[in-house]
Amino acid sequence: MSHFLFNKRATIVDQAIEGLIRTSPHQNLARLNTDEGLRIVVRQDWNKSKVAIISGGGSGHEPMHVGFVGKGMLTAAVCGDIFASPGVDAILHAIVTVTGKSGCLLVVKNYTGDRLNFGLAAEKARALGYKVEMILVKDDISLPKNPQPRGLAGTILAHKVAGYYAEKGKSLKHIVQQTQQMLDKVATIGVALSSCHLPGSDESEGIPQGKSELGMGIHGEHGVATLDTQNSTKIVKQLAKNLLNHIGDEDNLLLLINNLGGLSVLEMTLATQEILQTPLADRVSHIQGPDTLVSALDMKGLSLTVLPLDNKLLTALKAPVVVTGWLPITPCQTMQWQETDALPEVEFAKPSQNTHTAQVVKQICQALIDSEDELNKLDSQVGDGDTGSTLATGANFVLKALKQKKLPLNDPQALLHWLGEKITTPMGGSGGVLLSLLFSASAAAFPDAKNLGESLLAGLQKMKDYGGADQGDRTMIDALQPAFEAIKAGKGWSAVHNAAVSGAESTKKMEKAKAGRSSYLNAESLKGHMDPGAYAVSKVFEQLKD
Repeated sequence: MSHFLFNKRATIVDQAIEGLIRTSPHQNLARLNTDEGLRIVVRQDWNKSKVAIISGGGSGHEPMHVGFVGKGMLTAAVCGDIFASPGVDAILHAIVTVTGKSGCLLVVKNYTGDRLNFGLAAEKARALGYKVEMILVKDDISLPKNPQPRGLAGTILAHKVAGYYAEKGKSLKHIVQQTQQMLDKVATIGVALSSCHLPGSDESEGIPQGKSELGMGIHGEHGVATLDTQNSTKIVKQLAKNLLNHIGDEDNLLLLINNLGGLSVLEMTLATQEILQTPLADRVSHIQGPDTLVSALDMKGLSLTVLPLDNKLLTALKAPVVVTGWLPITPCQTMQWQETDALPEVEFAKPSQNTHTAQVVKQICQALIDSEDELNKLDSQVGDGDTGSTLATGANFVLKALKQKKLPLNDPQALLHWLGEKITTPMGGSGGVLLSLLFSASAAAFPDAKNLGESLLAGLQKMKDYGGADQGDRTMIDALQPAFEAIKAGKGWSAVHNAAVSGAESTKKMEKAKAGRSSYLNAESLKGHMDPGAYAVSKVFEQLKD
């Protein structure tokens, strides 16, 4: 099974670029019409009067690099194949197309292929008379003594700073100076639970189950250490420790929280909260993310980037841009709470005694308790095997209240109201909610109903409305409906029982369930099996038939 959604391997990047351009909300991007295989995306509003900022590299790191092309950031992005540097000709085309007298700056991640191709393109451009400078992003601190640190998420901060000063009309020398000063201070470290999947490949580089890899590269390169955990708290503590060791006493930090592509929003926000519980958070004044800014296809991991801020740098980073991938930088805030009004107290009728009603309640509860194992076994054939336990839990709760004389037994409406309000507490899940709807709506209808059966049918209708099932859908309704109709018609309990049994038996012949877990089963799996909810109803009325 492929983990990568695509049509043809050879056209993935070209199609993705077209999709990005056609859906850009700013409608400010275009692809240069060059030789096939040269993938260059540019700002349409560029006039060469200012220093051009060009970046690029392998695809698969979206939204980098195309997502940062636009006013205030990049002038052009040069895209290679997935995880492959663009060629010299493509880079040179970009330089020649967007560079005027003010010159251009190449922002390059520190990988061998990128250094070589961008470096040679820069040399060729200079030979043609263009002013070109190149800076390398080396923000990876996972291996402190590495002579060639890799360029990671800190790259987009370089895009932002360089783009800010270019937009202000600053000189190439000034832009290089300001951007390099920022890059000298930025630090990034990442961690992954699993590597990325390449198109056409069924497997990714394996990380042992239950472990994570510190410093895994954004092309799936092995990390520098394997951590014996996938626990979020332990992982972010390790990341925070490494960053603190690197930055020393620096504070007033920007913290960039980047999804490497494969973590869910839930996981990223959880990890963010974990990070904000570490000592690193005491140094953080501003946050960017959590979000996907520099990805590694679908790598299940994240990276943290820190940058000490001053007013000048913060101004550059917070300046508005017209790009799709950038996220605003916001002050770090404490958890916010707002007081809420307490829910109004539900008033119940005072407990009262009625020997006949007490006996009925006791028999109903006992029938459900005695049928627990039988119902669970039946439910295991068509559901998740807990119908009996759920109903028995509710029955034991009511039976306990009966023994403690807490029920308003002499007031049918009040008893229905009590059941509607209380039954969800022990039962929980959808079963408890459905019965609560039944009893609550029955209580509300009781004053205007002509008899108990009519009020119960009104409650059943509410159960149908909210539950989404009806008679014939293979649920407890198939037994409740005919039983309640018999009660409304004034028939005896024996006739009511027969109606419930007949309804429950009819579910054996139903080949499709339209509600509950049984709805996921085919006709063959359901054939001959009675719905457990309907059977439970028949067992209840069996106790009352005499």
